[in-house]
Amino acid sequence: MSILKSVVLFVLAAAAEIGGAWLVWQSVREGRPWWWAGLGVAALGIYGFVATFQPDAHFGRILAAYGGVFVAGSLAWGMIVDGFRPDRWDVIGAVVCLAGVVVIMFAPRASA
Repeated sequence: MSILKSVVLFVLAAAAEIGGAWLVWQSVREGRPWWWAGLGVAALGIYGFVATFQPDAHFGRILAAYGGVFVAGSLAWGMIVDGFRPDRWDVIGAVVCLAGVVVIMFAPRASA
């Protein structure tokens, strides 16, 4: 159950962070209204809280693993929302990052 919980929390964190950054980008770079940036800042704040619910107690481990989720999630967001088409190197890089997530988060560890 804790693997499922971690995965769900990583997906929620990615949606909040990537969505928040996208809203700020849209406001600043694409001329959307200022309040889009405000919504983006709020979403980024939510992202900061979501990570605290991860079952693992180590901040560095959670954020390091989340980095891989962020890479893959950003490419997925770009595909779904902006019509971005990743090339094979983007896909290979995302797979490498997700493999890193699995190693960091779910490798068997001795109890401390």
